[in-house]
Amino acid sequence: MKIVFAGTPEFARLAMSAILEAGHEVPLVMTQPDRPSGRGLKLTSSAVKQGALEAGIPVIQPRGLRLDGKYAEEAAQVRDALLAVQPDLMVVAAYGLILPKWVLELPRHGCFNIHASLLPRWRGAAPIQRAIEAGDLQTGICIMQMDEGLDTGDVLLRRALPITPAHTAAGLHDELAVLGGRAIVQAIAELEAGALKPEPQPAEGVTYAAKLEKAEGLLDVSQPAAVLARRIRAFNPVPGAAVTLPGLDQPVKVWQAEQLPRDARTGAPGQVLSVSPEGVDIATGEGVLRLLNLQKAGGKRLPVADFVRGWDYKNSL
Repeated sequence: MKIVFAGTPEFARLAMSAILEAGHEVPLVMTQPDRPSGRGLKLTSSAVKQGALEAGIPVIQPRGLRLDGKYAEEAAQVRDALLAVQPDLMVVAAYGLILPKWVLELPRHGCFNIHASLLPRWRGAAPIQRAIEAGDLQTGICIMQMDEGLDTGDVLLRRALPITPAHTAAGLHDELAVLGGRAIVQAIAELEAGALKPEPQPAEGVTYAAKLEKAEGLLDVSQPAAVLARRIRAFNPVPGAAVTLPGLDQPVKVWQAEQLPRDARTGAPGQVLSVSPEGVDIATGEGVLRLLNLQKAGGKRLPVADFVRGWDYKNSL
């Protein structure tokens, strides 16, 4: 198979590597333009671009793909590059640009998308985080035939994965990335064998995984402890969860926390109930949340036993 690959982050790079390791030809890679990153705002290439260059694959980085849009000249260059390659298939994974109809129809077999949810649940931008936040017990990978809708195409292959109480978004991302690489290789093999059986997505059970906003990271402690614990896991590492603690002038980032079961202590939401090397216990709208790994603004991420040594909390109890 001659496959054009379109993707940007590490999740996509692992899928591209799996396709290459399976022996398929990837003559062209599409990824997002280099972005400023870090404190020095140095232009940084995407994980997919870095992987493609290491493999000696040409890379194009258009800012848009609409032939009648703001970046029409760049879109036309992409069209010419794709026509020159004549791909059998395009594989898309967390690319970051909407593919217009002309792109979807150009490859002989169209475009396959690697989506990190069990569609139709969690269509959209942040399926991994929203699944954890909602308390879902499982997620997975769907290989989808792309159409002009938002993750609405037929599902070609699906693989489920349990979500455990220990999963953060980072950990679940890594497991799904590996699963996605295996799934796309299998889907391509089934395509070659004529064995794919497209399944239209049901109308029932559709949910949308809205893009993550930085403001969501500030925890609303009037919510139940169980909800807050899930949000902390879901927003680790991005956009990060934070809580306001007495005696500190800026919110503190929370990297790890747990709901305490069957804890009869009560207080106003956000009230610090106790501080110990085992954790900072705060009252919530329902139950007690124990903070386990914290980071002050501008400081280092610390286990709670180290964090409390530098925090004058006595007046807050």
